[in-house]
Amino acid sequence: MSDPIQWTVPEGVYKQRIDKLLSEAFPDHSRADFQRAFESDLVTVDGKPVPKNRKLTEGTVVHFSMPSIQKLDMGPVEMDLEIVYEDEHMVVVNKPAGLVVHPGAGPDEVTLAHGLLHHCRGQLSGIGGVERPGIVHRLDRETSGLIMAAKTDVAHRALSELFQSRSLVKEYLALACGVPELLSGVIDRPIERNPNQRHKMRVTTEGRGRGRESRTDWNAVRSFDAGYTLFRCRIHTGRTHQIRVHLKSIGHIILGDRTYGYRDLPKLSCQPQRVMLHSAYLKFAHPITGEELELEAELPEDFRRFQQS
Repeated sequence: MSDPIQWTVPEGVYKQRIDKLLSEAFPDHSRADFQRAFESDLVTVDGKPVPKNRKLTEGTVVHFSMPSIQKLDMGPVEMDLEIVYEDEHMVVVNKPAGLVVHPGAGPDEVTLAHGLLHHCRGQLSGIGGVERPGIVHRLDRETSGLIMAAKTDVAHRALSELFQSRSLVKEYLALACGVPELLSGVIDRPIERNPNQRHKMRVTTEGRGRGRESRTDWNAVRSFDAGYTLFRCRIHTGRTHQIRVHLKSIGHIILGDRTYGYRDLPKLSCQPQRVMLHSAYLKFAHPITGEELELEAELPEDFRRFQQS
């Protein structure tokens, strides 16, 4: 439990809910933080615990503490993380292909979350009441590149709002089959889960389902004699498998993406061992300072090898 804090309701307040007043007066704590404090009887007026819907008026003295941070039921694991950006609020990692972001894929599988827990030890403030890195978005296991995590509850909420407001620029590089007739284009087609194969997504066609709004802008950067092209894709939405599904919908399956129908290209001397998709670029306002950040992730060796063909 944290040290107790005394706070007096300011002038001009008349019969307002205590939970709303506290979360506005102490923005470093989320409403969820205060919810836990109320549930633990750690918010008191005149020495007695009060419910979160208690209405207060100016001059009322409130005492409160925050519950202790729970330890995550997951051990930290030391790993060689490539840190692209880090400060006291957040960290951005260039994730290697093959590394799962969150636990769940297997009972003993080491994930990026394990590595971040070790890397950020002693710096985590307890997001959602639990000591953990606040990973606000995901990359598929086989996708490499930039992924960000918050170290504090405040940064976590602000980063989540960035994603929800779509005020963050996300660009990926993809190596995909075929050579497009145009140099650029926009794919603005809803995406839904495939009801017959739940591990796959699909674009929604007229008269079939509704799907979720999805938009991908693409540019053809370079084509290769073996019959594939390097695409640069900017996504305006963050749907599951969005780039994989959208590029397939215009006839360009990503190299190595056997889930969505990739077949070996005969002119390749070796076939890709994973989906050739890389989160290459992020541009956003820092969630706390407001500073504009532009971050790029170096290409992994396997991706570079297919650009040398």
